Amino acid sequence: MNLDELLKEYTELETQLADPAVHADQSKARTLGKRYRHLTPIVGTYRELEHVRDDLTAAKELAGEDEAFAEEAAELEGRIPQLEEKLKHLLIPRDPNDDKDIIMEIKAGEGGEESALFAGDLLRMYLRYAERLGWKTEIIEAQHSDLGGYKDVTVGIRAKGDEGVWSRLKFEGGVHRVQRVPATESQGRIHTSAAGVLVYPEAEEVDVHIEPNDLRIDVYRSSGPGGQSVNTTDSAVRITHLPTGTVVSCQNEKSQLQNKESALRILRARLLAIAQEEAEAAAQAERKSQVRTMDRSERIRTYNFPENRISDHRVGFKAYNLDQVLDGELSAVTQALIDAEMAEKLAQHS
Repeated sequence: MNLDELLKEYTELETQLADPAVHADQSKARTLGKRYRHLTPIVGTYRELEHVRDDLTAAKELAGEDEAFAEEAAELEGRIPQLEEKLKHLLIPRDPNDDKDIIMEIKAGEGGEESALFAGDLLRMYLRYAERLGWKTEIIEAQHSDLGGYKDVTVGIRAKGDEGVWSRLKFEGGVHRVQRVPATESQGRIHTSAAGVLVYPEAEEVDVHIEPNDLRIDVYRSSGPGGQSVNTTDSAVRITHLPTGTVVSCQNEKSQLQNKESALRILRARLLAIAQEEAEAAAQAERKSQVRTMDRSERIRTYNFPENRISDHRVGFKAYNLDQVLDGELSAVTQALIDAEMAEKLAQHS
């Protein structure tokens, strides 16, 4: 969509949002409002640029009569490239999921109990990061390990404002490797283990339509670490989406209905991710970003405890504040990945 079309759309949105009838449908009003807020900085920057260009023309005409206008013209000429660059960045096509909340799965991998403990460290890191940004978090499903870590944990993260969680955490999917001396290591040797992270944009019901006949729903008794029963009723739920073979299990809640709702929430997010990946592969209209991957076999980051170092292998990011990062100071890492994506998009559209 070119700039003229965006300006026309912005004007139409202003007219629609001024109509009280539109606000009778809250869902539609939210969708229109979100699009309007996205276009506002684009239109504002364009209008500012046009205003500066007009002022520059006037200042040049008057510069021969008054030196003050010559100085103003020089200042205005310096602002134009800055505004043009800003507008260029704003016009880069956005990831359509950037406004969405996410569902994140963290899974212990190679390394046994040490990997499960590291999965717990990653969970805490993301929870603390979300807390710093004022986001809301919710543990949807968790399988604890015997030493207090997690074999598998699923967390929902929701933003309060307009910026979606996906825009900042979409690059976290992949294998996270840890190098440290495990608590169970008596010789003080450094071990390497890993945990996998999967990130899905959270799907609304309108994003993914699920046919009830496509689901097989099984109920069973919840169990805790070691397999012991933690409930006397069949409250745990396993949902199988027959067309894709996707299986989701939930047992965290005490009621079967709550577990079913949580499982459907995870299932919708997974199916949305599958549909989007298939559409992307079929269209081949846009190359996959060098930093955006859902491949859990790819090692994306290393957490080296002896050196207090964190390294992201995709963009060459390296810092020696691992203790702070694990306490939720993740902004420098995520920003490096966001900047890399922006640089790639700018290169594609230059």
